[in-house]
Amino acid sequence: MHKKILFFCSEGLPYIACLLALFLAISFYAFRRPALGILAFVVCLFFIEVCYFFRDPERKISPASNIIVSPADGKIIAINKMNEDVYLKKECIRVSIFMNIFSVHLNRAPISGTIEYYHYNPGKFISAFKEKASLDNEQVLIGIRGEMEGKGEVKILAKLIAGLIARRIVLWKQKGDSMIKGERMSIIKFGSRVDLYLPLEVELKIKEGDRVKAGETIIGLIKENPS
Repeated sequence: MHKKILFFCSEGLPYIACLLALFLAISFYAFRRPALGILAFVVCLFFIEVCYFFRDPERKISPASNIIVSPADGKIIAINKMNEDVYLKKECIRVSIFMNIFSVHLNRAPISGTIEYYHYNPGKFISAFKEKASLDNEQVLIGIRGEMEGKGEVKILAKLIAGLIARRIVLWKQKGDSMIKGERMSIIKFGSRVDLYLPLEVELKIKEGDRVKAGETIIGLIKENPS
């Protein structure tokens, strides 16, 4: 279950606490052994980065039911058409979002709906920026079915992909759970990628190279019934 403590996601608190304790311990002994000052400085940099990584900002979510929002912070590295065979089971648009170590790594629900499909696939840890990562890396697939007012039912698939440094995907939802658009649903620790599979009827509002924010950036609009 997601928890926010102060400005941080609770998943990061063990890392933050350990690095802070290590920094204080090294700094204490650095008064007697100045050479340890360099090590203390390096640990301090890691501490700052981990705090930055696990930050948990609030986001303003559009209430419009026909809007699909970004599930992740990062950069759009690819947009292409392809066949999706596990959930949508038809040709669709894939939007790939790369999150580097400086991005907010909390993932948010792209639409309001119910998790109808869930699959965990253990795999490799190739750099998430590479195309091969979408096929071979450790990943979690989430199929979401939602209702768009005046547009009928819509189904989309989100693929959460671990990266070169990432070693754990934490999902706070289960199959059968409902989600509200923009709600925090997962975190991928230390560098990763999210692929979003959308019906062809979606009118995209982003392009390759764009920077996006989870819950705020509009990925696309549902123009007609995609079922």
